[in-house]
Amino acid sequence: MTTSSRAAEAADRIDWNAILAPYRSSVLGRSIWQLASTTLLFVGLWVLAYRALAVGWWLTLVLAVPTAMMVVRLFMLQHDCGHGSFFRSRRANTIVGAILGVITLVPYTYWRKTHAIHHATSGDLDGRDLGDIDTLTVREYLSRTRAKRLLYRMYRHPLTLLVVGPAWQFILKHRLPLDIPRSWKREWASVHGTNIALAVVVGVMCWLVGWKAFLAVQLPITLIAGAIGVYLFYVQHQYEDTYWRYREAWNYYAAGLEGASHLVMPRFLQWCTANIGLHHIHHVASRIPNYRLQQAFDENPILQRVTTLTLPASVRTLWLTLWDEDERRLVGFRELRQIRERIAAELEAGAAVLATRPEAVPRSWR
Repeated sequence: MTTSSRAAEAADRIDWNAILAPYRSSVLGRSIWQLASTTLLFVGLWVLAYRALAVGWWLTLVLAVPTAMMVVRLFMLQHDCGHGSFFRSRRANTIVGAILGVITLVPYTYWRKTHAIHHATSGDLDGRDLGDIDTLTVREYLSRTRAKRLLYRMYRHPLTLLVVGPAWQFILKHRLPLDIPRSWKREWASVHGTNIALAVVVGVMCWLVGWKAFLAVQLPITLIAGAIGVYLFYVQHQYEDTYWRYREAWNYYAAGLEGASHLVMPRFLQWCTANIGLHHIHHVASRIPNYRLQQAFDENPILQRVTTLTLPASVRTLWLTLWDEDERRLVGFRELRQIRERIAAELEAGAAVLATRPEAVPRSWR
């Protein structure tokens, strides 16, 4: 992981809207081509994976990987629809996004709202709610009971995040997302509508190929695509020098530029993931369609001076689990002993200051 001088240092002095406005307009032909070509590839690979059952399930599993990558790419197109960047028409974005939500198992309107909350509160320590991977500060973790610490450790373990988590999130939780209020009528309608459409599609596919064959093909695709999606989302925000601030010090553009990485991938993977690795640009200007992110990056050197991750380096971020408010960096559980000693010394010094000048004590010490 390498970090050069931060573009976000000048976040308040730069007119980002003016810089990025030329890239916000979608191109109908490009959007239609992306949608049609990716859908055809997905269908073709799915059929090949099904036919491969006659050779052996091992071949179906091999073909599940590229098929899952097409599901990831379709989700990225759904993601653009959710931001209103794929088509100029809101209605077109909604219709296409809802249809893609059946393939990706992600109810469109429900996801659109929770993801909008993620964009509006990313990096805000007072806004950790929907649409994020739960992240505790060191002091929050240390203040919890032993049982709650254990639960957090289990939740943040890579096996949970990449194996258990995707199965829970995409197969079960999205069918009945009890973390949203009942007052979200449109979002609940999206959930129920997606479930009904899924039941019809699954029923038809089981009738055509048999339920055993359908599960043998679709289940690996779903789990692989889910793991890839969760991993991408994780490394885009969970790295050592990411951005977390309390609301009074939080800045939208700084959160986007410092708290969203540039994940460098081979060209084929960048295509499969629809340029989502240029995540810092996406967070600063979410209305830029995926196919114009690279152009924005290439033509604006200031957008190139951000945290860059390679795929090998990104793997190490899976062990970063807690936000150290004092050092302003994400740390792992292995560093807790040293941090405890530092905090103890700080608290001892803070107690003396608190007795005389409570306003001088940093918020994180209280």
